[in-house]
Amino acid sequence: MGANEPEDRPVPEDRPASGDSPAPEDRRPAGDRPVPEDGPGGFGPPPPPHTPHAPQTPHAPAQSAPQPSAAPLPPAAPQPPATPTYPATPTPPPPTYAPTSPSPPATAYGPPQPPTAQASTAQPTAPPPPPYGTPELLEPHTPPKAPPSAPAPHEPLRPLAAALLNLAGLGLGYVLIRAWLPAALCWVATAALLLVALPADVDGVPGGALLGYLAVLVLAAADAARRARRAPIGWRLRAPLAVGLGVVLLAVPASSAFAYEAAKDEAVEEMLLDRLDKADGIVKAQEGRPFTASESDYRTAMGLYRGLLRDHADSRAADRVPDRLDAYYKSVAAPYADKQYCDAIEPLKYLRTLPGTVGEDRLGRLAGWPDDRLADSYYACGTSSLGKTGGGADLRELLDTFPKSDAAAKVAPAVRGAIDARAADVKGADPCTATQELRAIRTTAQSLPDATGGPLAAKATGAVEPGVYACGVDEFKDGRYSEAAKTLDGFADTYKGSGKRERARTIAIAAEVAAARPQAGGKLPAQRGPGSGQEFVFKNDGPSPVEVLFTGPVTGSLKLGACAGCSTYDSRAEGRAKACKSSGKSYPQKTLRLPSGEYHFLYKRGTGTTGLVRDHSDGAKVQGGYRYTDCAYVVSGGIGGFDGLS
Repeated sequence: MGANEPEDRPVPEDRPASGDSPAPEDRRPAGDRPVPEDGPGGFGPPPPPHTPHAPQTPHAPAQSAPQPSAAPLPPAAPQPPATPTYPATPTPPPPTYAPTSPSPPATAYGPPQPPTAQASTAQPTAPPPPPYGTPELLEPHTPPKAPPSAPAPHEPLRPLAAALLNLAGLGLGYVLIRAWLPAALCWVATAALLLVALPADVDGVPGGALLGYLAVLVLAAADAARRARRAPIGWRLRAPLAVGLGVVLLAVPASSAFAYEAAKDEAVEEMLLDRLDKADGIVKAQEGRPFTASESDYRTAMGLYRGLLRDHADSRAADRVPDRLDAYYKSVAAPYADKQYCDAIEPLKYLRTLPGTVGEDRLGRLAGWPDDRLADSYYACGTSSLGKTGGGADLRELLDTFPKSDAAAKVAPAVRGAIDARAADVKGADPCTATQELRAIRTTAQSLPDATGGPLAAKATGAVEPGVYACGVDEFKDGRYSEAAKTLDGFADTYKGSGKRERARTIAIAAEVAAARPQAGGKLPAQRGPGSGQEFVFKNDGPSPVEVLFTGPVTGSLKLGACAGCSTYDSRAEGRAKACKSSGKSYPQKTLRLPSGEYHFLYKRGTGTTGLVRDHSDGAKVQGGYRYTDCAYVVSGGIGGFDGLS
């Protein structure tokens, strides 16, 4: 029964009843209601004041008052609604006006009765009403204030039930004791957490929000337990059952946390799958692009794949990475599939570095996938570049990186075949190109490991020697006299034991003269030197040495030292008049016998007191029966020419 409900009072046993309709029950508290002992109901005017009687004799019969049950009571007047009372709080009785002189007790309703002998009882009786009724109050009647509620009966499990229900996060502990405002605050806190947490993402609930919400739950549980010590349960629910319900409802936050973690994990999976798709898109976008331009993008995509394998190995995205790596390797090595072996080397070299960064265990069979392909690319590119300047380096890389591969075993036969092919080309229409390629092959062979490269280099050197001579001759025939002179001079200086050394010198002299006087070329010079024919004297009237190269029926050269005391002439005319005619000077000179014919001369002066002197060329026809003198002098701004004297 609730504390605010009126409690039932027993009807006094000595109250008279009227027929079957009992009089209205006095709803006043028991402490305020007089209990009649044996008088009639309180209707009519108050009895007159009691006066003591004369003492009775012992023989006078005792009188007794009529019993209340003998006389019927008139119908009870309507009473105002009863005011709920609180039995636990006593109310003092209304004031009475007692007589100043002692009087025998009187009944509540009727004249005074003589004393009668009654059995003593343990029940207390209320004081009699005042003889003149209740005094009229002059102040306005104010209804009494409701006394404070009494604490609810003690139930040890009630605070525990309220605390457990609040820990569920739904504010049900406050609902249990009908504390609506705190319950609403709990609902607001839970709604705020849901706003922050949902929808679930990869970052989850912020730590501050979660800690704040847990603090709210703990405080709400403690507050509900405190309130429940004095507040009764406002529902038809017993405390043990409420405790059980609170324990069951604790599964709500636990299951919610589990479901949220699952949703968060799914969000992470979706994010990782998006990352995988991004890497796939990067790889696909590199199709058709050269590796030098796409290398950085390939490295970015591999970084995404590597992160999935390393940091999220148990994810669905990581499970799909191996298939993506197959496509990745094929995309990077696309030049190899297109037989562009030289272009495939760098991409394949890059793929060989991945086991060190990604891990062989993660790559599996792909760890060694590029090796054979790179070896084949080294071989194909290296052999295709044999004979080119700087070519063949890939063969060296092949032998250093994959010495036991099938491709490495084919290097020596390939180089040997290239040497033989170029040696045959030396006898063809373009010996210079063949010779140049032989030189490049020799350089490549010299760069190979000694066991392989040594014999190949010697073979290439042997093929280069005839190639150089053939190249010089071909250059002369093609009118490239300067190149021919340089080539053949180099041949004579390099291959001193060659049987073609002298012939190379002769052609080189003729080529040098022909470079200054093209009419000296046209055909290869005869292989004969001076020694017969007309006497031809060469003198030097210049301050610096001079070398004279000549070609015609015979080809050769001679050198004259500097003339002591000789100087330059101001003009060619002065030189013609005075050169080699001073009797007081000793002119350096040499005499040769030259067969008759057309000759071409080239005068090459070195440096002397006069500084650098330009070369000079000239020509003369030598005829039989004459003696020729050639005096070389220097003219300011030029060099003296040929001056033949008979």
